[in-house]
This record gives sequence, C-alpha cells and structure tokens, in this order.
Amino acid sequence: MIKAVLFDLDGTLLNRDASVAQFIQNQYERLVDSVGHIPKEEYIARFIELDARGYVWKDTVYQQIVKEYKITKFHWEDLLKDYIEEFKHSCVPFPNLIRMLDELKGKSLKLGIITNGQGKFQMDNIKALGIEEYFDIILVSEWEGLKKPDKRIFEKALHRLNLSASEAMFIGDHPENDVKASMQMGMVGVWKRDAQWSMVEADYIVNDLIEIVDLVI
Repeated sequence: MIKAVLFDLDGTLLNRDASVAQFIQNQYERLVDSVGHIPKEEYIARFIELDARGYVWKDTVYQQIVKEYKITKFHWEDLLKDYIEEFKHSCVPFPNLIRMLDELKGKSLKLGIITNGQGKFQMDNIKALGIEEYFDIILVSEWEGLKKPDKRIFEKALHRLNLSASEAMFIGDHPENDVKASMQMGMVGVWKRDAQWSMVEADYIVNDLIEIVDLVI
C-alpha cells in the first residue's frame, strides 16, 4: 500500500524549460545596458544551450557568455548573483500542480521532494511555486551531501518518513536519476513524460500531474 509520494522538482513539478526561457528574457531586459550589444534572441538561445537543461551550473555558463560576447560592464559573478536572486520570480509550475497536491493530501498521504541542486536556490523555487507547506520532507542534494541517483538519498527520505521502499512512490522526469534509481530501491517508479527521452522503463508513465492521483487509489 502506498503511504508516501515523493517527487523530483525540476522538470516534474517546476516547468524548468519554461522558467529558464522566462528568466533569461527578463535578465536580458533588466541588464540591457550591459548586454544590449548582443542580439536578444542570440543571448537567450546561447544561455539555454550552455545551461544544458540545468546540468551545467551557471558559474560555467556565465563565464563562457562573458568571454564569448566580451561583456565588460558586468563580471560573470554579477550575472550569477542575478540568476540566484532573480530566478525565483520566473518559476512556472506544470499544469494541475496545486490541484494534484491537494488531492494527494486529501488521501492522507505523506509527501516529499528529493531534488539535486543548490540548497537555498531550490528552496527559493519551491517557495515561489507556493508548495512548501504541502511536503513532510524536502531533501536537496547540496544540503544532504548526496545526489540522485545515489540510493542513499532515497534511503534518507524513507528513513525520515519511517517507511519502507515498497510503501513509497517516486515521480520524476529523468529516466536514470529518478525512475530507475527509485525502482532499484523497491519504490514504485513513475516517469513524468519528457520529450527529451523515449522508451523509458517505468512502473507507470504520466503526461499530466493530475494523473498521479489515480495511481494511489
């Protein structure tokens, strides 16, 4: 019997692709006096390319952008600081996020998040989505000293919930870090479909967050 539902954050609850696109456009407009010599669409496209869907941290991204485009009015660290402080204002949730969480809470399920990333940055984004209070546990890789797919971060979550793996379901967009890793733990692994991958082995596949509710009847 499923007693807890655990989630990845980026690409699962947070529509990161849409959030990044919104943020980088806002950043360009906010800092246009310093980056305006770069065509707007080129700045946006290059950032998204270097970001690699979040798998490259932004210190590397901004160092490359400053070097390539010869930005002199800002140091790369200033651009990184702007990213850290401003990204939360561009967070875009996936459809039915709050409705799904409300319905799961209505079933008296425990809820959690296990996400890779920087601690404060990820927490700022969770708060920006207005969902922090729904979760019994939130584990961020920087603060835990472990990152998915390391099984120990899943074990930590289960220990804090006082549950066995068979009593938990994990939902994520990454086939290896989320789905395969959780299934190897003995959890029910659910893939939230992402166009980047196909033919993902999972216990269940969902296209919309609201579909998760029917999996835990």
